[in-house]
Order: sequence, then structure tokens, then C-alpha cells
Amino acid sequence: MTDSTQHSIDRLQARLKAFAVTRDWEQFHSPKNLSMALIAEAAELVEHFQWLTQEQSRNLPPEKLEEVRLELADIFIFTLRCAERLDIDLIQAANDKMDRNEERFPVEKVKGKAVRGSDC
Repeated sequence: MTDSTQHSIDRLQARLKAFAVTRDWEQFHSPKNLSMALIAEAAELVEHFQWLTQEQSRNLPPEKLEEVRLELADIFIFTLRCAERLDIDLIQAANDKMDRNEERFPVEKVKGKAVRGSDC
């Protein structure tokens, strides 16, 4: 990750916090409420793909792709807000998780296979 990426995330988190503060919404942005909102948005994302074939899901028409883009933005926003409220550095957390994933899913055991961690 570059410093500019971290700077962009920091700026976005500051913008999201300012948006909530100026509307007096911080009182509602508890980790519990934000995580519940995150799940609701994830369900809305899933609805766009329900009943599509694998191929259709990869080739969304432009208007559907725009709807998916905005659902992903909502998910990202609620994820960033929750992390900020819990003082979690998401970039560091994601790197730590990838370190664990690289250990849990060695290439020689999982390449080309759809497996869960317990299946390795």
C-alpha cells in the first residue's frame, strides 16, 4: 500500500465522521448498529446477483453494475465507520489477515480448489 492510499482512506474516514457529526448521528453509529447496517447492505448486494448464472454475474448491464457499485460503496462506508469507531487500522488488519491466509492456504495444497480453511 502506498502512503497516498492510506492518506485517501484517512481523508475518507474523516469525511464520513464529519458527515455523521454534523448531523448528530454519532450517537447512532455504535459498532453494533454499524455492523447491522453493514449486513443489511451486504444483503442488498446479494439481491443483485440472486438467480443469475456465473456468467451473468460477471457481465452485468451498465445500470445493474451502477447499482452494485453503490451497494459496494455502502458496505465500504459502514466498514470504514465501524473500524474508525473501534480504532482499528483496516489496512493493517487486512495485511495481518492475508498473512494468516497465506499460512492457512498453502499454494501446493489449494491451487485450483475451492476449499475452506478447515478443508486444508
